[in-house]
Amino acid sequence: MALMRTSNPALNARTFADLRRDPTAPAMTLDGTVNKAAFLLFLVVVPAAWVWSQVRTALDPSVAGPWIVLGGIGGFVAAIVTIFKKEWAPVTAPVYAALEGLVLGGLSALLETKYPGIVMQSVGLTFATLAAMLVAYRTGLIKATEKFKLGVIAATGAIALYYVVGLVLRLFGVAMPFVQGSSTASIVVSGVIVVVAALNLILDFDFIETGVAGGAPKYMEWYGAFGLMVTLIWLYLEVLRLLAKTRGRR
Repeated sequence: MALMRTSNPALNARTFADLRRDPTAPAMTLDGTVNKAAFLLFLVVVPAAWVWSQVRTALDPSVAGPWIVLGGIGGFVAAIVTIFKKEWAPVTAPVYAALEGLVLGGLSALLETKYPGIVMQSVGLTFATLAAMLVAYRTGLIKATEKFKLGVIAATGAIALYYVVGLVLRLFGVAMPFVQGSSTASIVVSGVIVVVAALNLILDFDFIETGVAGGAPKYMEWYGAFGLMVTLIWLYLEVLRLLAKTRGRR
């Protein structure tokens, strides 16, 4: 069965390629993947809540800095290891989730200090989007056709390139247009990125179902859950960024 590449780096054309399948061993299931995704989400929330409490108790936003750096670097390493060693996902995926929780907790606390109430709005919108995308996918309202996949892939690749170029320019003291600030154009760009992040969920759902249908090994449930977390965390951060920009115009 040919597998279509998704724009999620954790769920691409090689995700289920060349996996050794033992017909007698338990295979990947949709319910198993969902349960593991819920567990990873729990592992994100616990450290996020802890860092949040540290910042709020100290009344000093700078407390979040070290945790954001630690979680960002550690989470990136854990993600790379998971992508290249999929069979390690039962261990590396929980590690990734916990480390990313440190990042989300720190960033959320910083923005909550500046814009009270923004975190609950971001969490609500993120899970509302997840539910809407799941319903749209399950009912066939949005179908992961080849053209749809290619469009989302192209858009996500363009966003990634945009952010990389922006990062490089910042190193030389040059501001990338529409990345920072609260101009109308910047808000529109952030809105488009949120939409693309949401559409990636459709590709992730489709790809996981493909793995289930193909009888992927049981440990791929952890890998599929990891892929969903990558997209969900990206979506939350983009929603948080969008709301911060809109608040900055007031």
